[in-house]
Amino acid sequence: MYTGVPLASAKSQIFEAALGFLPDWVQITVLALIVLAVVASWGVKARRGLARRRANRAGLDLPGTARQGQGTGADHLGPYAPPQQGRSGADFLGPYAPARRQEGGADFLGSYAPPRQGDRPA
Repeated sequence: MYTGVPLASAKSQIFEAALGFLPDWVQITVLALIVLAVVASWGVKARRGLARRRANRAGLDLPGTARQGQGTGADHLGPYAPPQQGRSGADFLGPYAPARRQEGGADFLGSYAPPRQGDRPA
């Protein structure tokens, strides 16, 4: 007797629609492969957790991390690495770079600027 309410979840309905036309042995194989993938991912995660915990207790570097003096990925680019000349961002601004001389607000006032301490009115 059908009451109009589906008894299966949406996931199982999608699975049934995707694999329902295949023979039973293929469905079972696909399910077994999915379960195997999930169990393998749990195993890898647990193994990494154990390695991290052991390294932390022993005070060692974590497996797969860069050691002191090894550098980073950008250090291994070879001829594709950008030039490292110790410049700052303002060095690449060209004509838009700020002037080296520090200017104050009074420098822009022109004849309206107040006289400086060493200047005497003529």
